[in-house]
Amino acid sequence: MILHSLFYCMALPFFYIEETIVSNSIALKEETSRHIVQVLRMQNGEQLQLTDGKGNLFVAEITDNKRKKCVVKIVKTTTDNRQPTTDTTIAISLIKNANRFEWFLEKATEIGVTEIIPLICTRTEKQNFRYERMNGILISAMLQSQQTWLPVLHQPTKFNDVIKQATQQQKMIAHCEEEKVKTKLVQHPVNLSTGQRILIGPEGDFTKEEIEFALQNNFTPVALGETRLRTETAGVVAATLLCIR
Repeated sequence: MILHSLFYCMALPFFYIEETIVSNSIALKEETSRHIVQVLRMQNGEQLQLTDGKGNLFVAEITDNKRKKCVVKIVKTTTDNRQPTTDTTIAISLIKNANRFEWFLEKATEIGVTEIIPLICTRTEKQNFRYERMNGILISAMLQSQQTWLPVLHQPTKFNDVIKQATQQQKMIAHCEEEKVKTKLVQHPVNLSTGQRILIGPEGDFTKEEIEFALQNNFTPVALGETRLRTETAGVVAATLLCIR
């Protein structure tokens, strides 16, 4: 079980809420309530922070500290001005080792990726994709890095569908084919006013057919560096180069 909370030094406890806030009084879910009341031992009148993952930050005061349904009252609402400056989507192949993929999800969230698409390629080694657990890792990473914007996590999607559904103006594929002319991503111009999507392949790389299909659909081939990287490392490198300019 992943508990979506974080206690900052010299700051208020920070929690995620999925529901849309429609009134000043909110009954929190049981898992969150138990952590507030049993673990943090918070009392009525104490304050905490909530975010909906959509850029909104709420300061709330506990009005009824029940363990199964803690009730809070919103006392202040602000919008986080650190909204991601552009839509950065990483479509990355699933990998056999789930722990490594989870590590990528955590780091990509901390860096500021706005959308993640688990990619199913010809050479992808199949695994069971536990969506709730994976999304929980994104939530925990968002809170840990003190953000209020939660990346959108998609269900696993086939390569051709990810290509066809791409609407961003900047579309890139990071592959290892030596004979293809590639631009180094660190030198690739990034227009922050437009969206960007990059494809990261499996350990065995994309097939020649997949690369050709991407190029035919206006994806630019890019290189992430001079060495061959593991899938999850390539994803983090791409996230860093695209989000931190």
